[in-house]
Amino acid sequence: MEIALQPLDPAKRRPKPADEKNLVFGRIFSDHMFMMDHKTEEGWQDPRIVPYHLLEMDPAAMVLHYGQGIFEGLKAYRWPNDRICLFRSDRNWERWNRSARRMCMPEIDVEVQARALEELLRLDKDWIPHYVGSSLYLRPTMIATEPHLGVRPASQYLYYIITGPVGAYYAEGFNPVKIYVSEECVRTVRGGTGEAKTMANYASSLYAAEIAKKKGFTQVLWLDGVEQRYVDEVGTSNIFFRIGDELVTPPLTGAILPGVTRDSVIQLAGHWGIKVIERKITIDEVVETAQSGELKDMFASGTAAVISPVGEISYRDRMYRIADGRVGEWAQKLYDEILGIQYGEKEDIFGWVKQLNI
Repeated sequence: MEIALQPLDPAKRRPKPADEKNLVFGRIFSDHMFMMDHKTEEGWQDPRIVPYHLLEMDPAAMVLHYGQGIFEGLKAYRWPNDRICLFRSDRNWERWNRSARRMCMPEIDVEVQARALEELLRLDKDWIPHYVGSSLYLRPTMIATEPHLGVRPASQYLYYIITGPVGAYYAEGFNPVKIYVSEECVRTVRGGTGEAKTMANYASSLYAAEIAKKKGFTQVLWLDGVEQRYVDEVGTSNIFFRIGDELVTPPLTGAILPGVTRDSVIQLAGHWGIKVIERKITIDEVVETAQSGELKDMFASGTAAVISPVGEISYRDRMYRIADGRVGEWAQKLYDEILGIQYGEKEDIFGWVKQLNI
């Protein structure tokens, strides 16, 4: 694949953030972006890296009317020796193609995606922060661009990657967050698109998230969309519970996104001799174990925040504290280990890190 390069004039490049310790998530973007087009008759064509710019679309572009769009989220890390690394990016590319299949969109060869990202990072390497805890967030996206009104898969698509330096996802950082259990809204249902990283899943979460925010909570704990008894996810992340000496997480039923960090937590915990169980867990069990003290730890996992401890949950207008509202032992250990691997400070026993030759 020959990628055309159109570097931005150095005189027009944006100033880098001066304070890497206090970067705000998702507000600043780098100088360049990767783009590539697809037509059903011709396949993928015109791969290019160009200056970051506004997109121009036909008002009838099918993504605007029927929501045919997917994305991924991963990060690039700068190690103390100035090497640039990715964490389990192969899993992101695999999940990308699963999402594409679910949304009737064209797949992209894993090696093509990896090459495109590496070339983009080569050009914008200076945007990758030096401070541990900060990183360059990477957002591959695909949208249906064919101008057509009528419900069917599109025949034209745009794939692009944008990047930007980020710090902590939540304002609380690694401190425990307060979670609101929603019974009035559901995120998705089995048989829907919950296991795909598609835009519609996030759009459906906004209403309940705003309710939670107005009530003073950081995120929503989603219950299943059929019986509204079983825990699915928290916000845009997977969820874990330490009950006694077992680590419990909901199974991948088709309604839950198969998180890369989720899988990392499961593998690490198993390696440490912790019994990990993927099973259905009801909100009643969560409440009862929180009251009895059996629930010793509760945390979310995801690329953006890595590990996010939960200190309190609100269910039916009653608050329940988890482990006295403190960071749990396992949440802390997992956070330290994963972050240490990502930044080259801990041994990568699973071979998760890919060092880029840039």
